[in-house]
Amino acid sequence: MAKPLPTQRWLISPADPSGAEALAEQLGVSPLMGQLLLNRGVGANDREFLYPDLDRLPDALVAFRQVAPEVPVEMRDLIGGSLDYSIDRLQRAIRNQEKIAICGDYDVDGMTSTALLLRTFRILGGIADYEIPSRMKEGYGINDRIVQDMHQAGVKVIITVDNGISAHQPIALARQLGMTVIVTDHHDIPETLPPAQALLNPKFLAPQSPFATIAGVGVAYVLALELATVLGKRNLLENSLLELFTLGTIADLAELSGINRVLVKKGLKLLPRSEIVGIQALIDKAGLNLQDKMRPEAIGFRLGPRINAVGRIGDPQIVIDLLTTSDWLEAQAKAEECEQLNITRQELCAQIEVEASNFIQEKIDKGHWDLTKDKTIVVVDQEVSPDTHWHHGVIGIVASRLVEKFGAPVFIGSVETEKQEVRFSVRSIPEFHVFESLEFISDIRGKGGGHKAAGGFSMPLANLPLLRKD
Repeated sequence: MAKPLPTQRWLISPADPSGAEALAEQLGVSPLMGQLLLNRGVGANDREFLYPDLDRLPDALVAFRQVAPEVPVEMRDLIGGSLDYSIDRLQRAIRNQEKIAICGDYDVDGMTSTALLLRTFRILGGIADYEIPSRMKEGYGINDRIVQDMHQAGVKVIITVDNGISAHQPIALARQLGMTVIVTDHHDIPETLPPAQALLNPKFLAPQSPFATIAGVGVAYVLALELATVLGKRNLLENSLLELFTLGTIADLAELSGINRVLVKKGLKLLPRSEIVGIQALIDKAGLNLQDKMRPEAIGFRLGPRINAVGRIGDPQIVIDLLTTSDWLEAQAKAEECEQLNITRQELCAQIEVEASNFIQEKIDKGHWDLTKDKTIVVVDQEVSPDTHWHHGVIGIVASRLVEKFGAPVFIGSVETEKQEVRFSVRSIPEFHVFESLEFISDIRGKGGGHKAAGGFSMPLANLPLLRKD
């Protein structure tokens, strides 16, 4: 007899008719909306949640100086002054025509962040280029090879976007080579921080900060907008930066609270008539029929996946070119490449999901796995069969689907036979903190990182039994 699967967790909020009616009256909404707001912890004092107001935007420079109490005393001045330092250093780099290099990531958040900063420096008169590591050959984040190449190219300032907070060794190398490193990231903070001159990460801010939930593109947006403001060119960049912020924030599933909620509301109105021809080409290719406003699901399920597919199985340069070109014909060609790669990505995901699901279910049915005791699922392609190989770029998507199906955290791995390594993607349930789990197994794995709900890492194949045990 098959072992039972873990009980799915349905959290039903208690009905509060009188409270809902009172809140509805105060906010001018229906009682049903009042109950929905109560369910989400929104009260009468949270009017900004329903009616975000761009006229009352908080000052980013002030907010980034206010670090969380748990930040170590010896780091408070560095972290609290990082945004001011970054703006001053980048002004000097632009004025002196020093080379600036952006090191991005290959998901939507990382690619929109890269494009955002690249467009900014071009308009502000800076000399800027970018590099995104190869997903298949190098994995996530800045590395020694990228640092060496940038040094040889004469780069003076490196900015990481959506990565870098765990990259101690490459950043130490950059410092040794005389380069300035500005880290912009939003991933969880490791025990050992990299020796960068500036560390910009909302995880350093107090939880109640309006900037606490911004994604990587949000940090890049703050930096770019403040820099443009100081240089007197905010009006040239404001709308295009906000469009990229909105695209990256929604596609990265960032929480729509605080500053995210205020900015996304305006950004959704700008996107249907985007100033960025690449976004217009992508909207065209996705077959979206937009009126005055784009809805978040149009980004989450139509535009985002088309961009993400490129980072997963293609060359991220396609997306950077798409989001930085001013040529309509080039934008159309790049959007078509995104379309075709997304079709391939869908086919790969469907195949891997079937193979992984069948393997897991067979293990459960035969009594080899009991998820009520084991709690987590660890599944690797070559355990399914020696001839099976799962594309590392898409296994994270499959992991999310397996979590939904089996109700347990999923570690799904693709074996790199030549290196005798496994590259894992991890997706989780609310009760299991991925980043903390990766810290727990740090002695048996290689490079990796993440946050509460998702992460990734590499590991020697020989350590697979230890991973299951730990």
